[in-house]
Amino acid sequence: MNWLETMRSGLEAVRTHRLRSGLTVLGILIGIAAVMLTVGLGLGAQTTISAQVNALGSNLLIVTPGSSTSGGVRGGFGSASTLTQADATALADPTVAPDVQAVAPVVQRSEELLAGTTNWTTSVVGATPDWLSVRARTVSSGRFLAPQDVSDGGAVAVLGSSTAEQLFGRRDPVGQSVTINAVPFTVVGVLASAGSSAASNDDDQAVVPISTASARLVGGATAGSVQTIYVQARSADVVSAAYQEVDAELAALHKTTDPTSPDYTIATQQSLLSTANSIAKTLTVLLGGIAAISLLVGGIGVMNIMLVSVTERVREIGLRKALGATPRGIRRQFLVESSVLGLVGGLLGLALGIVGALLLPRVISNPVTISPAAAVGALAVAIGIGVAFGVYPASRAARLAPIDALRSE
Repeated sequence: MNWLETMRSGLEAVRTHRLRSGLTVLGILIGIAAVMLTVGLGLGAQTTISAQVNALGSNLLIVTPGSSTSGGVRGGFGSASTLTQADATALADPTVAPDVQAVAPVVQRSEELLAGTTNWTTSVVGATPDWLSVRARTVSSGRFLAPQDVSDGGAVAVLGSSTAEQLFGRRDPVGQSVTINAVPFTVVGVLASAGSSAASNDDDQAVVPISTASARLVGGATAGSVQTIYVQARSADVVSAAYQEVDAELAALHKTTDPTSPDYTIATQQSLLSTANSIAKTLTVLLGGIAAISLLVGGIGVMNIMLVSVTERVREIGLRKALGATPRGIRRQFLVESSVLGLVGGLLGLALGIVGALLLPRVISNPVTISPAAAVGALAVAIGIGVAFGVYPASRAARLAPIDALRSE
């Protein structure tokens, strides 16, 4: 029996038992679709995380204060007031940190904004003009903060797009006045939308000069301190060098005696991204492993169906052998049948996975990424399952003695 006849015979056997073959294919179909969607959800999560981290700005280092202790209670990282505007000024000096392109110190607190009779509580960010480029933001209307605004302590504000909509609706906010902590501010610009995440909304904020925020909004003993210093390296290739320069300068300024426990923390985008992606990959492997169990069940279904098929066709196998069919030919025929079941299940599972990847984001608001490599791999796995779980039934059929097979009832 040549390959063409073997294929025809195998397809005919599958077509003859439609219901049985369909149930077998269903097990593989569900397994392939489940694995594709769980892996796709993991890849989509990694893509989302990368986009959110990159939205912080390009080639970014984030410097935060250390922890504070009050009344024997230790606060978490970032709770102290160990970073100052003087630190940011020192880091911006090209002779101190030649691989640093820009530095943006930030103070931030939640305040109520009033525009006429409309009020809205949001995050007020005290920043410098470099904040715009360091945070990779743009202005949709008006202008951003100017150096003169910072040096003069000007009462001007740039609103996020969501904040502007809440306070002014469809009116143009540029040139309007908002009151923050009983201080009237003139709106000079509106930031372009940057989107939001589960943790924060970058479109809901108001940016004011850091000198104004320190004097009129923060005040007190912590007026000169900053909550975060954003440092932008000149390029991705020198982020590591910029890190070393920033660390060395801060250690000198803060007179750090123990290098293992400084009163500040420096985080890079890569470290944030690596941590988040590591968590996403772990969850993807876990969910993919659970989904792969259904593939194992589908493979067992293929083996069961092929064993039943061998039992039902004992006389046919004996007759074929009596007419000259070789054990290799018999084995090949049953392997073709199991491979066809795996292939059909894989193709249908692939189609279901693609449809699910298109429809699921509308339901769960998370992207599902199906890569071509994953699709081809899923199809190969489906065929492999058909072949692997069809080997034992095919070998059992090939070992049947012709006389014993013909005698069976």
